[in-house]
Amino acid sequence: MELVRISTAGSVDDGKSTLIGRLLYDNNALTKEQEELVQKKTTEKGWDDLDLSVITDGLVAEREQGITIDVAHIYFSTNTRKFIIADSPGHVEYTRNMVTGASTAETSIILVDARKGLLEQSYRHFYISQLLRLNNVIFAVNKMDLVEYSEDRFLEIAIEIKQMVENLDARIDYSIVPVSSLKGDNVVHPSENMTWYGGSTLNQLLHAKKDIVTGQAPFRFDVQQVFHAQENGFIDYRGYAGRVISGNVSVGDRIVALQSGKESIITEIRRYTEVLKKAEAGDSISISLADEIDVSRGVVLARKEEQPEAQTSISSTVVWMDEKPAHTGVRLLLKSGSREFPVKLTEIDAKVDPMQANKRINVNAIEVNDITDVQLRLSQPGYFDAYSENKANGVFILIDPQTNHTVAVGFVKK
Repeated sequence: MELVRISTAGSVDDGKSTLIGRLLYDNNALTKEQEELVQKKTTEKGWDDLDLSVITDGLVAEREQGITIDVAHIYFSTNTRKFIIADSPGHVEYTRNMVTGASTAETSIILVDARKGLLEQSYRHFYISQLLRLNNVIFAVNKMDLVEYSEDRFLEIAIEIKQMVENLDARIDYSIVPVSSLKGDNVVHPSENMTWYGGSTLNQLLHAKKDIVTGQAPFRFDVQQVFHAQENGFIDYRGYAGRVISGNVSVGDRIVALQSGKESIITEIRRYTEVLKKAEAGDSISISLADEIDVSRGVVLARKEEQPEAQTSISSTVVWMDEKPAHTGVRLLLKSGSREFPVKLTEIDAKVDPMQANKRINVNAIEVNDITDVQLRLSQPGYFDAYSENKANGVFILIDPQTNHTVAVGFVKK
């Protein structure tokens, strides 16, 4: 059964939590306890329509305020799909949470209030979805019941969305669907109130078969631990345990340890006691080599013909997550997989304005939730790919060495 990872985003009070609740309710995916909670909260509020937002607004503080303040993950299944939905906050000050929620998603649902049209957060969330290279975006124009299911209003917003996509020069597969999460129109069941809309429901779009991208990322293996065993079944065994970041690898492939430049041939691939001929991206395995070369934690293995160049500095886009601003000259720790080493922020190129994606703003500091292009000088040679070419080896986090707080997520440009 195919697993679909979804991120939802929108401005505050756009109805994300209600939409997700409706999606689960109409797919008969709620537990008995959840159904009882919905009925209880609906009765307490004296509503005629079900209060489905309580499914995701699980924190007491969220319920009291009526808003989502953290990323909530929802798991449910239908007959043909398994879903993991990350429900992100809507406030501007929680943009960092949206990045976290969307980081593992393949599909993004961006809600737009039919009464308000596109707002700053709509542009910001769409820009982040493109920064994360989410190629499948669904714009759900919600609360159509509050504009009397007006086709003209929907078309006005559809034109705004089209202009936003074109201004960003985004080459994506996107859909626009008019919904009412409160009433259930076009979420799972086709709307009887919008017969002028002949497209798919949100549920149908989420279940649609997507074209598989056949491009093969280069092989990258992140060494996390070196095993040297002397026991039954593993006499004089030396293996390099870690995770295949991207691409694939087979027994007999010639590889190079990037940090040292030493080469060898893969003689064995294991998943604990299971011997494999081949491993794919995401596999956690142990690799044995024909030669005893210098390999330790933090070393990246690659095929000789696919190895990236050593970098002493990288150009990146960072989303700043810390309340403490960053200035040129600040020293941080860069972490990517098992690699971790000091870096220095040498230049703040420009801040990105999501509402005018081609516009860059000169700034002297990076504030919380800012999306900014920067230059980082590395304390040791780095071996990264551009995020646009290899997402798995083009992303990192920055850590404040004094507080150990994660202060930013970064995307390598070159």
